[in-house]
Formats: sequence, structure tokens, C-alpha cells
Amino acid sequence: MLKSGLSAKVMLKVSEQDTAIAHRSGDVDVLATPRLVALCEEACCAAIKDFVDIGQTTVGMRVQFDHVAPSPIGDVVYAEATLQRIEGKRLTFSVNVKDSRGLVAAGVLVRALVNREEFLKKATL
Repeated sequence: MLKSGLSAKVMLKVSEQDTAIAHRSGDVDVLATPRLVALCEEACCAAIKDFVDIGQTTVGMRVQFDHVAPSPIGDVVYAEATLQRIEGKRLTFSVNVKDSRGLVAAGVLVRALVNREEFLKKATL
């Protein structure tokens, strides 16, 4: 059963594929903001994976995010997500990313709990 307080932490060693240049979100060889958001989404999914019913999944709905420090290639970052609120099908997570020097990013991500099959039908052209 989903409940507030569920959390998970995931790790990433920054590679060339994770940079702003690779993600076309800037022209520097440091960890890209879109890649950081994806890492936080991964942590959110990991936090609740054992508590989502068969046939359901969650999808990203809202991102409020501050990226406050650069992470170079070779750096290791850890993203942690904690489920803060459940409002119907809306799941609100607090997220943060840290490395050995401290805080890299923090924010709030909202994911929606959906029926996988019904959701995919909406995505069909």
C-alpha cells in the first residue's frame, strides 16, 4: 500500500552521455539538468515500485527543480526521493541530489498513478 515516507536512493557516475552537451541543454561538459531530473524520476519510481498495483504505473506530471551546483564527468551523484503526499492519484515527492561536495539539486516532483493500458491507448496515433 502506498504511504507517505516511502523513499529510495539511486546513484549515477557522470559520463559523457550525461552532459549538457549530450542532452543539447547547454554547451558545457557537466551533468545536464534534464539528466538530473530523469535521475530523480528514477528514484521516485524506485521508492514506490513494490507498492503499485499490477496494471498500474506512474507518469511524470510536474517538476519544480533547482540545479545549484555543477557535477563534472567522473563525479558520482546520489538522488533521493521521498513520497510526501498522496492526493487521490497524485503522488508528490521531495527530491534531492548530492555528491561528495554537498547539494547539487533539490525540488518537488509530482507523478500521477495511472492504469498502464488505458494510458497507452491515449498515446496511440
